Amino acid sequence: MKCPFCGSLDTQVVDSRVSDEGDVIRRRRRCTACEKRFTTFETAEVRMPQIVKQNGQRVEFDREKVRVSFQRALHKRPVPTQLVDEAIDRIVHKVLASGEREIPSRQIGELVMKELAKLDKVAYVRFASVYRSFQDLDDFRDAIQEATKE
Repeated sequence: MKCPFCGSLDTQVVDSRVSDEGDVIRRRRRCTACEKRFTTFETAEVRMPQIVKQNGQRVEFDREKVRVSFQRALHKRPVPTQLVDEAIDRIVHKVLASGEREIPSRQIGELVMKELAKLDKVAYVRFASVYRSFQDLDDFRDAIQEATKE
């Protein structure tokens, strides 16, 4: 680790501590050249997979886009923000756990629909109607029957 004060590459770790959450290591370091101390933080780098859209374009996974989808479907519905956050966390976890470098956008949409079906049936039907491009009442009827199964 390069010393932020003198630029020397020769530093020593004096103390290491794990954060309360267990996801960060705090290290106190001492520069052997100038004797000054400084702190570094070490975290795991986790990369989200690329999302492959239907037109073949690849984009970065965007948690905010997922949140906007939930907000639109749940507009004026009595669902607490905490439950929405937890649902988004489950989606992100599933995407990360897949271990894939690329995931089709359709798969993200299906995950959103599953979570919406658990949260609010009306929001599920709203989202499904746009996502699956419903053409007639039969499509709505099928989605309602699907929502009531879960």
